[in-house]
Amino acid sequence: INTDYFTYGPQEASEEGMEKLYQSWGIDPEKKIVIYDQGGTIFATRQFYSLYYYGFPEKNLFILDGGLAKWEENGLPVTKDNTPPSEKGSFKIEKLNGSAKAELPEFLTASGDIKNNILIEALGPDWHFGEQCAFDKAGHIPNAVMIPSPDFYNPDKTFKSPAEIKRMLDYLKIYPGQNIYTHCGGGISASVPFFALRFILHYPAVKLYEGSEIDWLSDERGLPYWTYDAPYLMRKSEWLQFWGGKMLRMFGRSAVSIIDVRTPEKFHEGHIPFAINIPAEVFKANINDPGNLVKILSRAGVNQLHEAVIVSDSGIRGGAALAFLVLEKLNQTKVSIFTDTMEKWSHSGYPLLKDTAAAKMENTSGLTVQPAEYSYNPRQEIITADLKSTQGVYAKVLIASGVNMSLPDDSNTVRVPYTDLLNPDGSPKEAKDIWNILNKAGIPRYGELICCSNNPDEAAVNYFILKLMGYPDIKVLIN
Repeated sequence: INTDYFTYGPQEASEEGMEKLYQSWGIDPEKKIVIYDQGGTIFATRQFYSLYYYGFPEKNLFILDGGLAKWEENGLPVTKDNTPPSEKGSFKIEKLNGSAKAELPEFLTASGDIKNNILIEALGPDWHFGEQCAFDKAGHIPNAVMIPSPDFYNPDKTFKSPAEIKRMLDYLKIYPGQNIYTHCGGGISASVPFFALRFILHYPAVKLYEGSEIDWLSDERGLPYWTYDAPYLMRKSEWLQFWGGKMLRMFGRSAVSIIDVRTPEKFHEGHIPFAINIPAEVFKANINDPGNLVKILSRAGVNQLHEAVIVSDSGIRGGAALAFLVLEKLNQTKVSIFTDTMEKWSHSGYPLLKDTAAAKMENTSGLTVQPAEYSYNPRQEIITADLKSTQGVYAKVLIASGVNMSLPDDSNTVRVPYTDLLNPDGSPKEAKDIWNILNKAGIPRYGELICCSNNPDEAAVNYFILKLMGYPDIKVLIN
């Protein structure tokens, strides 16, 4: 029976209308329903979801693995004859399967609690990173994890094995104990991860957000929409002057440590109020002596529980990226990089402290940065000196970050000079452009990515950019 999905569309009719439609197909609750499409696509899974949601018995609901393509590959018969009209079926919609469907309020709440909830977006990188603008905004819902629906299929259009799907999910840090919400542009592609997680892996709490991005973007509140996966790793002047500034410090509500990694000479020429000067060379010199660096951070007053905002001459330069990398290694709660210049800060009307007198005024305000206890509890496998000491879920891929770095004779090494990923002012290129550069270079979506360079600053820049783009397994090789 041909039930072309677009003849009734993703915005389904009333329950009464859907019941009549199903009955017109001859559907009875005691019959086995086998759904197929051309194979390896999104329509059979969406029809499966619809019948399941409207209460058709799960035990009698099936998808033909590989669809028509696999059927024909196996030499099974096909016909062009019309199917005779079905007798009216007896299926009645008596109880909706509400555990399968999410509405916007629940989905919105889940998007703000990524520890207990996962939002899976089933669209491709062209949608996710904003190259294709299908709506009035380009990008994706905040905190969404991109798993394009084709990733769940083998080349022969059958579903990947449960072990391979689980491996993919483990790499992306998606686990059965979480509440999982699948979505896409309009609720069709999202049915593929919904089916794979709920009916192949039997994860207990998986829902499909039918409204998906159309519903999200049509909300009158103007809900946020991202292109980078982690834009909060970058901070602008407006954000820093408020959250790291005097007013919130007076109320005891500021949870920001501002670390200026410029030279002492540059720092004294003009620095952001409440900034701490720890030059980039200090981080570089103590990469292999974290105990000493912890003492320096403690004396300087860096609070390990706060967000550490790294300030440099301009944007994501090597020194700022290296400080970011080392602080992540030391298990700083949050780390970000200030992507504006001192000139932009001043032009925004915010003060720079330039002389000793101003510094004394700051110190007598009662809002001084005091020494803090910084504990040494390093995160594992961020910085490595030995490639054999790490083991990711997928194969290792070395990323040569240096501009003039020679490549080893190794098929698993690709060249991505860090300068290719930055604009002249030190800000990252747009997400869609970064994705195209990484993809063209041959960096896989699934891999243990290890940035390397003759200069650790350069490798640290690529580490930061890959974090910004949402890659979950990134390391830096420093000998």
